[in-house]
Amino acid sequence: MSFATIAPIDRASWKIKDAAVLSELRELMALTSAEGALLGQLREVALAVTPQLATAFYDRLMRHANTADYLASTSLDQRHQTIGQWFVEIFGGDYDSEYVAKRLLIGQVHVRIGLPVRYPLAMLDVVMQYGELVARQSPQPDAAVAAFRKLLALDVAIFNQAYEDNQITHIADLVGGERLARLLLTGAA
Repeated sequence: MSFATIAPIDRASWKIKDAAVLSELRELMALTSAEGALLGQLREVALAVTPQLATAFYDRLMRHANTADYLASTSLDQRHQTIGQWFVEIFGGDYDSEYVAKRLLIGQVHVRIGLPVRYPLAMLDVVMQYGELVARQSPQPDAAVAAFRKLLALDVAIFNQAYEDNQITHIADLVGGERLARLLLTGAA
């Protein structure tokens, strides 16, 4: 039997919303407070690397016509500050409901401007390169790199949640309910 032929049922994961997403993902990823503390010790290093990250990130986006189009009416200086703040917060050490809310907001802004999710996901290698550079400055570089990768994966999951929430909300409005919207997205309805 293939996955496509399995009739979906109501899933517990469908009920997880907003800040509860963080709790679920932290549990799934086994993100520890020790890992958070390890990353938090690298905040100043991350701050020092931020200008190089921002330059590499936006240079690539500006070289691609389809992504440059989204940046045409915005200040690149402001974009540099925004990506820099986001990056430094990965090394903040505190990943609470406020952290999740900020990450969801970033995703919601990308949704609102109509940015296809493929573009921010395609930029992860730039973030990974600079994040690992920062993590390797730790007295425990292997543990810090592993913790950074977990945090980046957490950020990506939260960011994508904004896209999913938007999609589910609009489909649910059209069809009269979230459950039916989810069933439609799975191809089961």
